[in-house]
Amino acid sequence: MTKGVKTVAVLTARPGKTEALHALLGGMIAPSRSEPGNRRYDLWVDQTESGRFVLDELYVDDAAVAAHRASPHFQHYLSHIGDLAERMAFTLDAVTVS
Repeated sequence: MTKGVKTVAVLTARPGKTEALHALLGGMIAPSRSEPGNRRYDLWVDQTESGRFVLDELYVDDAAVAAHRASPHFQHYLSHIGDLAERMAFTLDAVTVS
C-alpha cells in the first residue's frame, strides 16, 4: 500500500482563462517534483473539457505538504489561482484495507 499524504485538486478555468491556467499549473510541475518530500506531482486535463485540470500529488508526510505550501512556487500559484479558476482540493490519507 502507498503511504503518504495525497492531494487531488480539480481546477476549472474561468471563461477565457484556460491558457493562463494551463501555464500556471505547468509551471508548478518541475519545482514541485524537485521538493525533497514529493513522490508524485502530475497534471491531467479532462478529455471532454479542455479547461478542466486535475493535479495529482503525493507527499511523504504532512511536513512535506506544509513545506510545499510554504514554497515560493506554491505562494505564486496561490496569488493567481483565484483569478484563473474555480478550485476544489482534497488532502487525503491512505485507507488500510484488511
